[in-house]
Amino acid sequence: MSEHAAPYAVSVVVPIYNEAESLPRLYAEVTEAMAAAQVPYELILVDDGSTDESPALLRELRDGDPEHVRFIIFRRNFGQTAAMAAGFDVAQHEVIVPMDADLQNDPRDIPRLLEKINDGYDVVSGWRADRKDKFLSRRLPSRVANRLISVITGVHLHDYGCTLKAYHREVAAHMNFYGELHRFLPVLASWAGARVAEIKVNHRPREFGVSKYGMGRTLRVVLDLITIKFLLSYSTRPMQVFGKWGIGALGIGFVAGLVTLGQKIFSGQDVTDNAWLFVCMFFGLGGLQLICMGLLGEISVRTYYESQQKAIYTIREQSDGS
Repeated sequence: MSEHAAPYAVSVVVPIYNEAESLPRLYAEVTEAMAAAQVPYELILVDDGSTDESPALLRELRDGDPEHVRFIIFRRNFGQTAAMAAGFDVAQHEVIVPMDADLQNDPRDIPRLLEKINDGYDVVSGWRADRKDKFLSRRLPSRVANRLISVITGVHLHDYGCTLKAYHREVAAHMNFYGELHRFLPVLASWAGARVAEIKVNHRPREFGVSKYGMGRTLRVVLDLITIKFLLSYSTRPMQVFGKWGIGALGIGFVAGLVTLGQKIFSGQDVTDNAWLFVCMFFGLGGLQLICMGLLGEISVRTYYESQQKAIYTIREQSDGS
């Protein structure tokens, strides 16, 4: 760490699922990296329902280093997002750094993330510029997904899938974890007004186990991207999206109705056998349903915010007094 870096205390959060082979080395490398950084730290190991010896190893690591090691063991497999959420919930220090347990992330990059946090950024994302994964099955789909996410969300990062990131605690406190949203946390943080940066990090070849991700992840990412886009743009004003489409559908239905009426008056065409009538009915009813959905969404949003007295904004700094 640079001589100008503040001595941030760090909570390192590691989701674990059947990582017994890599755990001893992971612990050793994190311990070495944090000793070199000379900052207070805790290592939070979250077991996501492992079926190997991982839970037993966590207990051994905790017994051997109770000052730094904490663990959480789930009753079953809930997924990486849930494991990260549990770690974030119990983290006690100013900066939270999640990372993978498979040793492809390098703990020696943690001090570099902290330096960037010290430069005034709230979130620092790792970029695996020299990624050690197969091109067709992992790197190419990842590049396409990262580009798509950047274009849709407006937060331009090279590598959303890299777990190794650093979050300032006050920013992480405003983020909620659902589905597969852990990879979108920089987007959610940016939405809340956080300053986001990206640095290149080391990525190492896999030595233990197999990837926990399959092609099904692509569909989940697309669905979560739709969710994120809606949350970013319309979470507090759903009528703006549903009402817009509803009015458009009603307009198409109205035009189709005029065409149907014109054909009946001027051509004597039987209305019951007119395709334009079905277009009118389809878009007219669809438009009404969309507008009703928008109204229900507005009611839900107001109930959510008002019942919890939850603000629709986040504050970076506030002076004392009224």
